[in-house]
Amino acid sequence: MRGKSSEVIFDIVTLPSPPGTFDEQEHPSLCAGPGEDPAEALHRMSLSPLTARTLAVAMLNPGTGMGRIWYEHPGGGPAETGDGLIKTLPATEEEMLTEFWAAVMRFQRLITFNGRQFDCPFLMLRSALLGVPPSRNLIPYRFSAREHCDLLDQLTFYGATRKFTLEAYCSGFGIRRAGGEPGRPDFSRLIEEGRNKEIAEYAAGTVRATAELYRRWEGSLSFRRGAGGTFLHRFPSSK
Repeated sequence: MRGKSSEVIFDIVTLPSPPGTFDEQEHPSLCAGPGEDPAEALHRMSLSPLTARTLAVAMLNPGTGMGRIWYEHPGGGPAETGDGLIKTLPATEEEMLTEFWAAVMRFQRLITFNGRQFDCPFLMLRSALLGVPPSRNLIPYRFSAREHCDLLDQLTFYGATRKFTLEAYCSGFGIRRAGGEPGRPDFSRLIEEGRNKEIAEYAAGTVRATAELYRRWEGSLSFRRGAGGTFLHRFPSSK
């Protein structure tokens, strides 16, 4: 993935842990309450590293289009996407996280969509829980896109406007999300049916869509072009 660009996009896919793998009495706020929609409870569980596992980690260099996806696929073998730019690598959760922390150190700028609120804290805490030491802080100073550009922060102007999904912003910018059917798949069903490769395809579509959204933001809304984040436009000199 290492190329001329010093930027990397990453995204994760998570899945709630099977019943019985954690003590529901210790985490009552994360489990379904009386009369609650089970689907809502499962979604909430998938957001916490205490009740969910990492199903896939995708990384993409926006400068080269090359990347890697580590994903859960017992018995599967390494492969590539159709264009040969992204390698898909079956791995255990510990292997995914170990490889991610080694790879992310090679890049100066992190690019995510809602990474500060979800992907980054999940990766850091989940890694700590599994005994995989994080190699860097993924959540640096918020009000600067120099080290970590969270596109959801940028497109909402740091919370000044309403938040929308990645799919909604891509639709607004005319970006077509490649890879798989629209919407979030039922990952549990894909695993049950042995369609694990579709998890990697979904992850590839997500980081590629994020890369295109980043290009649109960089070209029109970043207001920064020079090295080190210097402004391109200058105030006219007074006479």
